[in-house]
Parts: sequence; structure tokens; C-alpha cells
Amino acid sequence: MDNIYTKIGLIGKPDHEGALATINILYEHLTSQNYQVLIESSVAKKLNKDDGLSFDITEIGKQADLAIVVGGDGYMLGAARVLACYKIAVIGVNRGNLGFLTDLAPDDLIEPLEQILSGKSKEEQRFLIQTEVYRHGQLKSSNSAVNEAVLHPGKVASMMEFAVYIDDVFMFSQRSDGIIIATPTGSTAYSMSAGGPIMTPTLNALSLVPMFPHTLTSRPIVVDGDSEIKIVTADNNHEELQVSCDGHVILAVMPGDEIIIKKCKYTLRLVHPLDYNYFNVLRTKLSWGNKVY
Repeated sequence: MDNIYTKIGLIGKPDHEGALATINILYEHLTSQNYQVLIESSVAKKLNKDDGLSFDITEIGKQADLAIVVGGDGYMLGAARVLACYKIAVIGVNRGNLGFLTDLAPDDLIEPLEQILSGKSKEEQRFLIQTEVYRHGQLKSSNSAVNEAVLHPGKVASMMEFAVYIDDVFMFSQRSDGIIIATPTGSTAYSMSAGGPIMTPTLNALSLVPMFPHTLTSRPIVVDGDSEIKIVTADNNHEELQVSCDGHVILAVMPGDEIIIKKCKYTLRLVHPLDYNYFNVLRTKLSWGNKVY
């Protein structure tokens, strides 16, 4: 069977020795199999492979058929927000901790990768969310997130007030440390730590998880994934607020601003080995029981 990928991008943490070693192994193997390899520029520089192999991540997204991202989930999130704008397939090699988004182990890499490269794999589309901050009706900033958007004060342990609307219908107002809007992909990340529900990745849903609400009756809620969520910050908030996208990108929010969160028009095309099973991932990463009765 002919290989379904011809151009392969290698992306990873340039200051992580393990990631660099894995990328070097991948480069040697792929070039020996006559694949055209594109290395992300900061990594290419570290590996002294600048000459003709160095590309920025957007060029990899435009030109390659497959991107192999080496690192932890955090690094995968940063790459995914860029790569989702293109139709490129993405697979992760885990050089981090939990590795919910990175399937391949660096110590057992070549054989499962060869299976994927020959088309023996599973694919799924993960949707992203887009966050937009409006001030006096004018768009001030925006960004996308794979896992979650989090509205929170700039200071730790400082309450804020806001109101939430779903498709322009008032839902609730609240005093709390903030609120997490999570995708199914992000339901095993910050949202889970805050007591939010775990959602299987193929669900078309979003969860709203309050952070330390000043009430005993507030609970997480799951809404349709095509909903438009509007958060209106109260004018009487006494400090600047923030929206964090995947914990990486910070959008400044002022009292009285409106935040719109909705499904992004792009999706992340994830590739998995044939034996990938989401519930096996949960059992492994979260140390759930493995006994079958």
C-alpha cells in the first residue's frame, strides 16, 4: 500500500533535550524512507539543520500533509491552535506528563508511526472555540482555544461579578473567582480540576464551570456546542480582568466588557493509532480501575 503522506512536518519544544532527541530520530527515519521533512525553525536551529529544512509553523501547516508534534499537551495546544487553520493531519508524541492529546510514546515510536503513515489509523475532528472581547460594541481582541477559555481576575483570590447569556437568553449572574468554558477536549484539563464533567471528545457540547462561586447552589452545566455564550462583566468590578485561552494567550478585559465565546470555524484533525480508545486513555491517565467483571 502506498503511503498517504509525502510531506511531514516535525514540531517540538526546542529547549527540551528529550524532544530534540525524538525529533532527530524521526528525521533520520523519515528521510531514510524518502519522505520530505519540514522542521519547525526553532527546532531546526537547535539540531543544526537550518539549510533547506527550516520552516515556521504556518508554512508547515500550508505545505505538509502531516505534522508530528513532540512535547506535552501544553505544547500540542499551542501548535494545534495554528495548525487547525489548515487541513493538515496532526499526531502527537508524548514528551510531557499526562499526554491526553499525544498518543505515541517516544520509547515505542517507529512501528506505530509506520502504521499511521501507511494509512492504518483513526482520524477525528476536534472543534475549537473562539473568544472575542468587545468594549463599547467594538472588538478589542480575540483568540482561539482547543481546551478552554477562562474568565478570571488579574489577582489571585479576588472575586468578580458577571452575567452569562446563552444565545442572548439570560442564564445567571454570579460572584465568583471566574468561569471556565471548556470544549470536550478540554474537559479533562483545567475544567476537570475545577469539578467539571468529563465529556467524550466527539460530543457537540460546551461546559460552563464556575470557579469558587459565592453560593452553594451553583453547579457546572453542559450546553449545546453550537451555542453562543456571552459573558457581561459588571461595571462595579474594581480591577482589570482577563480571559485566558488554553492558559497561553491572555486577553485583557475591563469592567463592563462583553466576552463572546462560540465554536471556531476551524477544527483540529487528529490522527490516532488503530488501537486508540478514549476510555483506555482515561483509565491510564486518571488511574481508573482496570478490573473487568
